[in-house]
Amino acid sequence: MSFVDSLRERAARIGGRIGFPEAGEPRTAEAILRLAREGAVRPVVVGDAVGDPGPEVEIVDSAAPEFRDLVADLLTEASTPGPVDALRFAVALLRDEHLDGVVAGARSSTAEVLRTGLNLLGAAPGTDTVSSSFYMVVRREPDETESVLTFTDAAVVLRPGPEQLAAIAQEACQARRLIVGDEPRVAFLSYSTHGSADGESVRRAREALRLFRERQPDILSDGELQVDAALVSEVAARKAPGSPLAGRANVLVFPDLDAGNIGYKLVHRLAGARALGPILQGLDRPLNDLSRGASVDDIVHVAYITALLAGRSRTQGSAFI
Repeated sequence: MSFVDSLRERAARIGGRIGFPEAGEPRTAEAILRLAREGAVRPVVVGDAVGDPGPEVEIVDSAAPEFRDLVADLLTEASTPGPVDALRFAVALLRDEHLDGVVAGARSSTAEVLRTGLNLLGAAPGTDTVSSSFYMVVRREPDETESVLTFTDAAVVLRPGPEQLAAIAQEACQARRLIVGDEPRVAFLSYSTHGSADGESVRRAREALRLFRERQPDILSDGELQVDAALVSEVAARKAPGSPLAGRANVLVFPDLDAGNIGYKLVHRLAGARALGPILQGLDRPLNDLSRGASVDDIVHVAYITALLAGRSRTQGSAFI
């Protein structure tokens, strides 16, 4: 079974109401109809829809009497001034547990989605760094089994320090166990491998690895590693002999936002990998972003990921390992 097929199957075990505040956007509208047909999750239109989505799709409007108090509170909250648009209303519904998750970003920027999430949801208890991951579905050869790589962070934290890099890696591992269902193997990336060069970003990667190993000694990790030493066993044997990853990393921690964002787009556009995300990490409830270039398929799959992150399947295994 492919990874994307497994997302639908596992999301169907959970169900959940996933809100869409951008239902007036054509790709999102089509994704909502497809989700309703497939029946794994329950899509909820928040605000206006394109045409008639049919009786199987619930529509929630901020003008509804049952949400009068919620809207009034939004209008008076100092952290979220301004009119109650569909995105703010959807995230408030998520905060107050009227929804299990929210997917936006086909029309809104990552900054808008993240700002709304931080203002209305805040970070999860014990979390200082909110970040993101892309899930890159890669098939190197046509007849080769696909693999899923976590690229983190590629959308949120501009220049993370060692503490933030370690926290980003930790959040990415927790999310990967839910979304992919396998054991994370973490590489802190650099232009240097095990001391082959030096520099400020190299030292940040080394310190981040030290902190991560203190917090997560049960997870295989290594750094600083060049990306080929992280992913190719033959290169790892030459450049990083004795590395616990042995060229088999599946969580790639990028040194900064430039590297992460450029890296995921290169792999997506030139290698033809499917890029799902950015999946937000560290918020108190599952709000997920989309690239504004997202396809209908991408929106559907992120909705399934959002259902998995709602947390109801923590005791259920994955069909995709």
